[in-house]
Amino acid sequence: MGNKVTRGDFEWVYSDQPHTKRRQEILAKYPEIKSLMGPDHQLKWIVLAMVFAQLVACRLVRDFAWKWVLFWAYAFGGCINHSLTLAIHDISHNVAFGNRQAKWNRWFAMIANLPIGMPYSASFKKYHIDHHRYLGGDNLDVDIPTDFEGWFFCTPFRKVVWLVLQPLFYVLRPLYVNPKPVTRMEICNALVQFSVDLLLYHTFGLKPFVYLVAGSVFCLGFHPISGHFIAEHYMFMKGHETYSYYGSLNLITFNVGYHMEHHDFPSIPGSKLPLVSRLLSARYWILVCFVYLFQIFLK
Repeated sequence: MGNKVTRGDFEWVYSDQPHTKRRQEILAKYPEIKSLMGPDHQLKWIVLAMVFAQLVACRLVRDFAWKWVLFWAYAFGGCINHSLTLAIHDISHNVAFGNRQAKWNRWFAMIANLPIGMPYSASFKKYHIDHHRYLGGDNLDVDIPTDFEGWFFCTPFRKVVWLVLQPLFYVLRPLYVNPKPVTRMEICNALVQFSVDLLLYHTFGLKPFVYLVAGSVFCLGFHPISGHFIAEHYMFMKGHETYSYYGSLNLITFNVGYHMEHHDFPSIPGSKLPLVSRLLSARYWILVCFVYLFQIFLK
């Protein structure tokens, strides 16, 4: 969406993002979906188990050669860290403890953040709400690549470079597109994260810290698990800039592939989005099949 008409590098529309209207229409026809909204009481235990697993991994990798530290960062630890970023995504919608205990969700997101190595959860929350409210909005939705990214990364090789550097763009893009004042929660997030990083370094040495940070960079960049970053809002068909993926990677990504369902109902936990998809199978699958046939036609 935007407010300019002279640029031909994006698809410009002037209506509200479609998910609000879709949500109203779907709830009018299927009011039982409201029963799926609310906290996921299993989420916090799953997150704590992943954080504990990374703590054990830190103990193990301190004796590894550097090449194996980086190998396991890519093959194992980074996958857990990527999954934790998607847990933080769910928690940002208050699905760990519910809307009535919003601050508990913020603090728990900082715990989920710990193995990632760098403070992330508070800033993500601040900008992700805008992504839902202003989906595709010019200078509002920081998930949309900048003009420079669209202009420069236009060849196959440069697109691969963009994928490798995607964590860097994900961090820097908000500061350029829609900078916001630093919040108290962001300061707390940084203090908690860096305190734990120092404790980790003091206890286990440098290798575990590199293992965590390198894993986050690897698996948020050029890695199969990162494919959802492209699939979520790739415009396969004009007028539909949200796309769902129903494959097996959802098992380790908190069902982030059910992305159309998520944007229709952001207050429903990822664990329950498959129930939404089954209930509305005709509505979602018709669009997905159309996109699939459209891709075949392009080939």
